[in-house]
Amino acid sequence: MTTYKSRVWKLGSDVDTDSLAPGAYMKYGVDVIAQYCLEAIRPDFAKNVRAGDVLVAGPNFGIGSSREQAVEVLMHLGLRAVIAPTFGGLFFRNAFNLGLLLITCPEAEKILQDETITLLETGEIERENGTVLMCNKTPDFLMNMIHVGGLMNVLKLRSQGNLDA
Repeated sequence: MTTYKSRVWKLGSDVDTDSLAPGAYMKYGVDVIAQYCLEAIRPDFAKNVRAGDVLVAGPNFGIGSSREQAVEVLMHLGLRAVIAPTFGGLFFRNAFNLGLLLITCPEAEKILQDETITLLETGEIERENGTVLMCNKTPDFLMNMIHVGGLMNVLKLRSQGNLDA
């Protein structure tokens, strides 16, 4: 992973997939659904998030349904990563399958709203105040999925002989 500086959007615990991709808009495409991402929790989010920003949340981010649109809207809005102590299992799998980086960080809740953090190649997070938060190492095979843009690209590259099994 390359080192990135990112602005933080801070959320609480138990953010569900319906907050990310509200059911009332599921009949539309991801470009419309994204306009309502987190409207019940952070009404300012969809209008003000910038490419390269990160979401930092409490435990259980992405709990709820298996809807892939919950990941797709975050990618559509340009999120670099989501950082939380724990993730809903279906959301976790969907994120890596679609190419969105999730960072499991037990100390994520120490990070502040609007703070600029640096995502280090080591998997650690450096805060503005200079402290470094230790995060769980993301397995290499999942990082490879992120680097090539998700599971479908992994399978395509493998079928072409351009990626090791």
